[in-house]
Amino acid sequence: MDEQRLPDLLRLRGSVVAASDEFFAAKENLIKPSEPVFVPEMYDARGQVYDGWETRRRRGPDGAQPDSTARDWVIVRLGVPGVVRSIVVDTAFFLGNFPQACSADGCSVAGYPSSEELTGSCGWREIMPRVLLTGSARHAFKVHSALRFTHVRLNIFPDGGIARLQVHGEVVPDPAMLTGLTIDLGALENGADVVASNDQNYYSPPRNVISPGLSRVMHEGWETRRRRKPGYEWLVIRLAARGVIELAEIDTSWFRGNQPDLASLQALDATTGAAPSDESAWHDLLPPVRLLPDTPHRYRVTSAPATHVRLNLFPDSGCTDR
Repeated sequence: MDEQRLPDLLRLRGSVVAASDEFFAAKENLIKPSEPVFVPEMYDARGQVYDGWETRRRRGPDGAQPDSTARDWVIVRLGVPGVVRSIVVDTAFFLGNFPQACSADGCSVAGYPSSEELTGSCGWREIMPRVLLTGSARHAFKVHSALRFTHVRLNIFPDGGIARLQVHGEVVPDPAMLTGLTIDLGALENGADVVASNDQNYYSPPRNVISPGLSRVMHEGWETRRRRKPGYEWLVIRLAARGVIELAEIDTSWFRGNQPDLASLQALDATTGAAPSDESAWHDLLPPVRLLPDTPHRYRVTSAPATHVRLNLFPDSGCTDR
């Protein structure tokens, strides 16, 4: 399994909760959606400006080097709880000031604990042992715990700077928040995911169409390259659970000169032994409908129980939500 293809649980509306220190650069930089940047000789009152999280230099007694257990830490709240499969620690542009090593812990806490409660005893357990880091490099570490976590704590030894942090894994929502409710079976935050598409990431990733929140720009949707031969674009969503679909939304917000001409939906029930690769197993959920630019389209539909939905776009382009 390629853990890097799993959702980044931190960027599904996660946040940075607390840090032991952020003297040189703010902890919130860790979860910026953009790539790190560096402008040489850009200084503020505390020195060279870095696009990341950077702590002050630690010292032992009488100015000696700190002991091997000395560390700084940052706690992040995952945007949705889940099983963590990979942690990416990016030290981009940190060359003489990156940490020597890092480790990570996870905890699962109900409700909305304060930063003070999280820095105390909340059942933290190690999910990534201490590993060495290098400067200005992207480090991806596998996580082998099968437990569900709501928060992750990154420890750095003894101090230094990290540009970006990513936490990839499988979404596992709280069942108590879903039981007895009509839910969005196609929402990533409820456990759905995009399992296949014919245009994975040319302009923007297809997973965008099921990610939380409304798109603010076109890039937060899914846009395919321009089709120059017969056919259509498609993606397959594994639903959060087997269920009966009653309402579908196809949102073309921000797509103004490049929305698809037509779209259709098909459904499949994998519990019957049908495979998404079997074209004959799909049945129509929504016949081809014409799409307007920059418009959320909502349709009442009826279906037998389904586990997967396929969105077809004719001939190309994209949408911001499904």
